[in-house]
Amino acid sequence: MPDPRQFRDLPPDEKRLIGRSLQELQREFHGTFDDETIEHFVVDSYERLAAKAKVKTFIGVLAERFARQRLQAMAQIESSVPGKPGVLFLCVHNAGRSQMAAGWLRTIAGDRVNVYTGGSEPGAELNPMVVDAMAEAGVDIHEEFPKPWTDEIVRAVDIVIAMGCGDVCPIYPGKRYVDWDLDDPEGKDVSAVRVIRDEIRGRVEALMTTLGVASSVE
Repeated sequence: MPDPRQFRDLPPDEKRLIGRSLQELQREFHGTFDDETIEHFVVDSYERLAAKAKVKTFIGVLAERFARQRLQAMAQIESSVPGKPGVLFLCVHNAGRSQMAAGWLRTIAGDRVNVYTGGSEPGAELNPMVVDAMAEAGVDIHEEFPKPWTDEIVRAVDIVIAMGCGDVCPIYPGKRYVDWDLDDPEGKDVSAVRVIRDEIRGRVEALMTTLGVASSVE
């Protein structure tokens, strides 16, 4: 991965978009990472998301969230204390299947599992039919956003679950890989998306059994 530009090298409008996020994360991770490392992750996260964004109004907020996830993953990698199990859901656009799976796992497992998503070719936005179908089931994913997989997140998790990204999915030694053969909800009507949604829930519940994690849902 090429080094991103430094914050000081960004145009003034881009500095305004992410300046506050940079300061917030430097406060949040003070004592864990130095300011230069945090700057690297913020600028790189911003540039990765901006490359696909149709509208940059909220790109600063999304870059902060993405950079925070990546920094948390790095902290887990560098920690000598065993943490919660981690799962990464991967698909092509990170706009449908992987987001549904993550929504289900976060809802059913609560904070017992670290949950990440990524795409080999991230889309510009979530599939609205997927968002609606999940909302029908009581799972709100409308604030999620497509993002690429990153090295530190793959390294931080225990299981990588791939859904159609094929040979471009990242392969790291020592990781457990699982392929979920699922229909892509892109272009399908809501009734078809509901079927995919419900199949994903069943797979997530089986995954939790594998992880030894109890449900937080009554």
